[in-house]
Parts: sequence; C-alpha cells; structure tokens
Amino acid sequence: MRILAAGDHFVAPELLTRELTAAIGTAHTIDEVRLPWPLTPFGPVSEVDEASGDEETLLAALDGVRVCVTQMAPITGKVLAGSPELRLVVVGRGGPVNVGLDAAKEHGVQVCNTPGRNAAATAEYTVGLLLATMRRIPETSAALTAGRWAGEFYTYDNCGPGLAGATVGLIGCGAVGSRVARALTALGSDVLVYDPYADPAALREVGTPVAGLDELLSRSAVVSLHARLTPETRGLLGARELALLPDGAVLVNCARGALLDENALCDALESGRLAAAGLDVFAVEPPPPGSRLRSAPRLVMTPHLAGANKSVAHNAARAAAAEVGRFLRGEPLAHRVV
Repeated sequence: MRILAAGDHFVAPELLTRELTAAIGTAHTIDEVRLPWPLTPFGPVSEVDEASGDEETLLAALDGVRVCVTQMAPITGKVLAGSPELRLVVVGRGGPVNVGLDAAKEHGVQVCNTPGRNAAATAEYTVGLLLATMRRIPETSAALTAGRWAGEFYTYDNCGPGLAGATVGLIGCGAVGSRVARALTALGSDVLVYDPYADPAALREVGTPVAGLDELLSRSAVVSLHARLTPETRGLLGARELALLPDGAVLVNCARGALLDENALCDALESGRLAAAGLDVFAVEPPPPGSRLRSAPRLVMTPHLAGANKSVAHNAARAAAAEVGRFLRGEPLAHRVV
C-alpha cells in the first residue's frame, strides 16, 4: 500500500515517516512531500481553511496513494475527486479544517484528527503570555536591550498586576482551558469558567462555573479565550462585551483570532479601559501592514506560536501513525470525524 506523508516545517515528513514505520513496519511504501507552512502562513485553499500548499502539487503526490497523513495539506473537493484510490486522511491537528468533510464523505474517504496533541503546549503558552502581558516583560526587555534601565516600571503607576488573588475568567474550558485553570489556581487566582458545551461537573473540578458570558466578563480582571471558532462564536467579543470588563482588565487570546473584534480591542486599549492585551492569533495572519494592532498601546503580539513545541510535533506524528495502524488492521479508528 502507498502512503503519503505530507509534512511541513513543523511536523516534518521524515518525522511522519519514522512514526509510521514504527507503527506499521516496512511493508508499505511511504512517499514524502514537504509543505511550506509555517515559513509561509496558512490560509484558505478553495473551500477549506488553514491549509498550506496547492491542489495541483497535492494531486500529483496522491497519485496511487491510499492513505494520506498530514497537518496542513489542502484536502479539497478537487483533490478528493482526483485521488480515486485514497481511502483515509489523518490530520495531525485538533480540527480537520483543511479537509472538505462533505466531499470526503461523498468520495468514501475516512477522515481522522488528533485531538489534544497540543493542549499542554497551548496551556503553557497562554499562562506565559498572560504573565508577559500583565508584567510588561517584552517592554522592559526591549528597553534593557536598547541600553536603558527602565526603572520607571517599578513605580506603582507603571508596574503590572499579578495573578495571585486576581479573578481570571476563562471562555471555553476544554483540553486547553482546563489545564490553564489548574495552573492559574496553583498561582493563587480565583478562576471563573464559562463553557455552555461542557459538563458542569467537569467545570466545577477546575473553577467556578458562571451561567453566562456577560457575568464572566463583568466579574473578571483577566480574561483568556479558549473557545473553538464556529459560526456561533465568531465575533464573540465585540465592543459591547469588552465594555462589560472592569476598568484596567487584561485580555489574552491564544485560541482563534476571529473570536475577537480587533477594532473594538484597539478602541479599548487606546481609551485606556483595557490595561493590556496579548494576542497569539489574528483574524488575518499575519496582520496586514495597515492593521491598527501594529500601533495599539500595551499590546503584546506573537505569531501563532502557542501550539508550537517539539513535543507537539512528536505527539501529532505518533497519534496519526497509530490511526493508520488501526486502519490497516481493520480496527475502529479512535478519532474518526467522517
């Protein structure tokens, strides 16, 4: 059987091949192709989102292939229609947004994902971004690098707030949010959680559930976003919602950029209502040259790095290879979405 390891510069094709070989042996042919992400940002390709590469290159690579393992390849309707031998696509990420699921079903192609492979990394990064944003670490580091001892940041008016004793509201409390909640509790925060899709008993294990988003916003000095982007959550926080936050609140988003109205965020920062914000994700990535985000005050920005550490790449490759092993043995797939 021919298998395509469509890797990139994070989950490399040779890493996929190594884990596939460990899981299924050497009796199958594994071809490799390397996609340009993350050196080139992902984006929409035809009808799918957050994809890397082009349909023509992938079609050529999939000729005669029965199983494709990838993180970012654009598995579009055109690609599926032109790959008649393909029967399984395993996506090494939490959501297979780069796969046309309706087209996959139409063409009899099973699709799996690898949920949770970057939950720990994203949770760690979220807490790090919260601390960097609240304690103004990037600003003070830049000042010292430029040769200036920024002692003014030790004054009461300029130093940032702390997490110990702070009320922190988490919007979404799944694999990432629950880890963030536990970490913040260990640091002494009072954690509120809002997730209408989660089991209330599970929420009570990691924080104090609140009934509605407005209540969480009005009670939280710090807010962190952990919701999945859906039609219902797109634009979840706009001007009205940001106005509910107490003066001097801090907001961090390591989930998806489109959850947040970026213009409303800039308004809140420029007016001083928000003390600071940290963004690892953006509605358009990278933010265009004319974006207000580039000049907004007290805003820490990082280039969608929360899910990027070496363990995540290995987790994704290993979990994907395990699904291929199940497929070859005729066993039920652990994380089948189609």
